[in-house]
Amino acid sequence: MNTNRLASAVTFFTRPAALSLAAAITLASGQVSAEMQTETVEYKVNGETFTGYMAYDDEADGKRPGVLVVHEWWGHNEFARKQAEKLAASGYTAFALDMYGSGKLAEHPEDAQKFMQQATSNMDQVKARFMAAKELLQQHDSVDSSRIAAQGYCFGGAVVLNMARLGVDLDAVVSFHGALGSPIKAEAGEVQPRIHVYTGGADQMVPSDQVSALVKEMQDAEADLTLVSFPGVLHSFTNPGADKVAEEFGLPIAYNEEAANRSWEGTMRLYEEVFKD
Repeated sequence: MNTNRLASAVTFFTRPAALSLAAAITLASGQVSAEMQTETVEYKVNGETFTGYMAYDDEADGKRPGVLVVHEWWGHNEFARKQAEKLAASGYTAFALDMYGSGKLAEHPEDAQKFMQQATSNMDQVKARFMAAKELLQQHDSVDSSRIAAQGYCFGGAVVLNMARLGVDLDAVVSFHGALGSPIKAEAGEVQPRIHVYTGGADQMVPSDQVSALVKEMQDAEADLTLVSFPGVLHSFTNPGADKVAEEFGLPIAYNEEAANRSWEGTMRLYEEVFKD
């Protein structure tokens, strides 16, 4: 693949005219650097146990914005935790949440599909799990509870877009190679966050009709959407482990360093804008 073609990536813009929670937090891996702290977080939603991962800089002054990280269809794994650590290194408190439940981590696509179907069988359940994690993040001592964003990958990208469609109070939502179609449709005036969508132009799991349908949906809803399509780029382009998975299971996915870097840089610019004092 000729990555120089990424310079012609297409960008679309549209512009706009209590949940009870029990949580037990335990230190997981201690200091990742001189400043960064990481914690494994066990919490319950409707009686079911979930395991998330909090990352933050304990030497930073004052409260800072919080960012929720929603994992790929494999489940809450090392990749999701690494994204939380990258956000912490950039000055945010990040919480890599768990949408499946403790111990549900797939190693085969069939298991991933099963876990995803179970988690999304009821949209009220999806929202409850997301909102529990959001509340937990907002309650963290380092977080300004009024400044919260969410970003998701693959399955997680679909989750965060649906939370925007449902009117959840967020400052920003970012979808990385996430599914764009949904039975939920955004309504005018209901979408609160600014939305960034990064998708691969050759992503067989997110075809062009989903892309065009999302643009129309968000235009009709008067939402603030920025969509970037990277030509020739496949699904899972942010995950360095995608190539190995593609080889093992024959999936049409691939890591793309330039697309990964550009989408991350765009996300950081978005957060700087929405979280500016």
